[in-house]
Amino acid sequence: MMQIGEDDWAETAPDAHEHPGFGVDVPKGTRGDLTPDAPLAKLVWFKSGGAADWLFEPADTEDLIHFLSGLEPGTPVMALGLGSNLIVRDGGIPGVVVRLGKPFSSVEVLRDNMLECGGGAPGILVASKARDAGIAGLEFLRGIPGTVGGFVRMNGGAYGREVADILVDCDVVISDGNLVTLPVEDLDYTYRHSRLTDDAIVVAARFRGAKGDPEVIGAEMDRIADERENSQPLRTKTGGSTFKNPEGAKAWKLVDEAGCRGLAKGGARVSEKHANFLINTGEATSADIEGLGEEIRRRVAERTGYNLEWEIRRVGRP
Repeated sequence: MMQIGEDDWAETAPDAHEHPGFGVDVPKGTRGDLTPDAPLAKLVWFKSGGAADWLFEPADTEDLIHFLSGLEPGTPVMALGLGSNLIVRDGGIPGVVVRLGKPFSSVEVLRDNMLECGGGAPGILVASKARDAGIAGLEFLRGIPGTVGGFVRMNGGAYGREVADILVDCDVVISDGNLVTLPVEDLDYTYRHSRLTDDAIVVAARFRGAKGDPEVIGAEMDRIADERENSQPLRTKTGGSTFKNPEGAKAWKLVDEAGCRGLAKGGARVSEKHANFLINTGEATSADIEGLGEEIRRRVAERTGYNLEWEIRRVGRP
């Protein structure tokens, strides 16, 4: 790990023949941590995949803007949250992976039943803060295994609700270092999709709920937690729901109908507990996991006529 000081100019770009990825010139005054060839397997739920050319953990939003504005144009940038809903391919990720840590995990209660949340705040924290403040309508975030940045980007949802129902606006830093505030209307939300590109980093968001009873809100959160525990393989190396639900159908039922429950490839397996979850049984490569997913898609299309779309993001070099 490299700590960049206020008075340093650290030109970290190695010779192109020594490093397969992108070099990075770090602007003077960058305060965050920068790590070259950073292993990512330990940071993602599947516990598989290669390294990032560079992993940057900014000290705050200003530090992120400063760092990105000094990158060579065209350098790939990708945000990383809790590492759920993600396959990092075995060849690693080119360019810079930005991980929003503790400085981005705050949740503040505002007036009019609103919350202001950092892009790195996990869904369970947002839901808990809303409960304590008597703000209803955000309970479903208890069931989303990710951070604000991730579920704002993909219009995350669960238990009949989605982010489009509660988002007011969000602050986004794009890869050239510009900071913009986008109202929910500008995100063009559809099912598990927004107009935000991979290099757009959500650093904060405002959500609005409705006045509610903390005990009732808490009971609903407990119900969601119990349902997830009973129906999903939460205590395994998994990435969450693998495929989007096609219109008029449930992905897990289609996987079941195609005879894929328990199907395995290398160290990857379809969960016996929930057929829309893939699990790493121990030593699976990301190629095993992605290959299993593609085999499921092939069998489902052949036997049911549905073409399943990935809900899990797959990123990086094969």
